Amino acid sequence: MSVLIVIPARYASTRYPGKPLVELKGAGGQPRSLIRRSWEAAMQVRDADRVVVATDDERIRRHAEGFGAEVVMTSEACQNGTERCAEAQAVLGWAHEVVVNLQGDAPLTPAWFVEDLVAGLRAHPDAEVATPVLRCDGRALNGFLDDRRNGRVGGTTAVFGEGGRALYFSKEVIPYTGRPYADGEITPVFHHVGVYAYRPEALKSYASWPVGPLETLEGLEQLRFLERGRQVLCVVVEARGRQFWELNNPSDVARIEAMMADMGMA
Repeated sequence: MSVLIVIPARYASTRYPGKPLVELKGAGGQPRSLIRRSWEAAMQVRDADRVVVATDDERIRRHAEGFGAEVVMTSEACQNGTERCAEAQAVLGWAHEVVVNLQGDAPLTPAWFVEDLVAGLRAHPDAEVATPVLRCDGRALNGFLDDRRNGRVGGTTAVFGEGGRALYFSKEVIPYTGRPYADGEITPVFHHVGVYAYRPEALKSYASWPVGPLETLEGLEQLRFLERGRQVLCVVVEARGRQFWELNNPSDVARIEAMMADMGMA
């Protein structure tokens, strides 16, 4: 399968304006922008035929081209990363069998997460979209619950049925567990990692659908597929000792920098 990785990057983020250009310090103290770190993560994916940054902002374009990224300019009308990926793929001619949306706010995404998604689509021909889920230990789950108690939008959780078919995604912590968990204890909660692999036909259709009520309420773009009855495959991935977090809020900068320092990431 030929694979295109698109990194959508929007300057005018509601929660964190200018987020793609925010600098993160690695273990050695060297600052690099969020979008650069996300691009570097994408470049580690085996068998990726092409990696592009998709943006509607000239500041991001100039910055990304400055560190060597290929940039595709998209419109300001894109409401989320999936729509931006669809527009970028249209500009590039729909020439790839799989389009990967590697979110520009997820620089800690391991390459094997993306590789496992492509393998998942290959193994499940009925699936139109694949996305990774990571089983939470007690430490991660307690962090999610603490975020919600304090009014912060933390990680997204996912529930899925037989064969990995997605049932729902939420910014609330689901399923309800009813008891506390110790930090190292395995839990029944799965963290949804904001990476997607789409078949081109599904991506093309997505851009033509109106936003549904669940997507509006949750602010989660993948719910548009579920509201249309399309099959989303949840692929369980392994952390392999890697810590993972997305940059959603300004407070996440310190959390991600601490993770990079702990893992020795430059």
